[in-house]
Amino acid sequence: MIELSDAGLYCAAGGFHVDPWGPVERAVITHAHSDHARAGSQSYLTSRAGQALLRARIGDEGAIQVVEYGERTVIGGVTVSLHPAGHILGSAQIRIERGGEVWVISGDYKLEPDPTCAPFDPQRCHTFVTESTFALPIYRWASHSEIAAEIHEWWRANREAGRTSVLFGHPLGKAQRVLSMLDASIGPIGAHGAVEKYSAIYRAQGLALPQMGETAKGSLVLSPPSAMGSPWLKRFGAISTAMASGWMRIRGARRRRSLDRGFVLSDHADWPGLLSVIGETRAETIWVTHGYRAPLAHWLEERGRRVEIIDTHFEEGEE
Repeated sequence: MIELSDAGLYCAAGGFHVDPWGPVERAVITHAHSDHARAGSQSYLTSRAGQALLRARIGDEGAIQVVEYGERTVIGGVTVSLHPAGHILGSAQIRIERGGEVWVISGDYKLEPDPTCAPFDPQRCHTFVTESTFALPIYRWASHSEIAAEIHEWWRANREAGRTSVLFGHPLGKAQRVLSMLDASIGPIGAHGAVEKYSAIYRAQGLALPQMGETAKGSLVLSPPSAMGSPWLKRFGAISTAMASGWMRIRGARRRRSLDRGFVLSDHADWPGLLSVIGETRAETIWVTHGYRAPLAHWLEERGRRVEIIDTHFEEGEE
């Protein structure tokens, strides 16, 4: 039912692409990160919760059709529905059904609790297309509360030392998740404009995120990684830097960026999460894409699953 075309995953029976790599006539979008939502297509289908973020990503051109989670719509000769992926606000798995055959394209997903988006909703299918960003056994996530406690301890120590805490993370999804974790009683919270751009969209949809105020010594400032080493950082004087990312599980990733701290916080499933989701789908065939494809494919094949490794053009990952 799905094939790999020059523009990515394509459903010929429905005449649409899922997360196409470039402009197409009709695109079905899992979520608004730039490696999944590209500008230039004639029309888009996405979740209602993800509409504003998609519009911010693609600009004014292109018609956007929205559906509620679980709502079924017929496109060409197939029935399509979107189901929560738990990745960022509006993120969805794409379920495609025709003649009793069901495919599910996961997009990016996670299982950890996150108040800024709908929780992952597992879907049974015959073929499951899964991401594999962190598909190695070393990648296992601590609890939400443990990571929050680590961030707060670092922030308090910096306040006592008269330093501003600059926390780097993806400006869409990761930053808002971190904001939802923060104890605003510790001190002022500030943000780079790229973070506030998306945070405003989250607030407009009723999500309670702290308002950004004036930054001073002892503040915690959320910033995209692209601002590392920029003149913008000089305004904060003495700083301590950290990054929130699944890649911080590897110590070398922190050292290469000359960071003071690394917090292992990801918006993707860890190794146990990937295996759990794949098992819940009861899929007979697994397509593996977007990450550590070969190790996951090998693990599944050893256990009797039919597996295909699929290449992608864009791999934004977490940063």
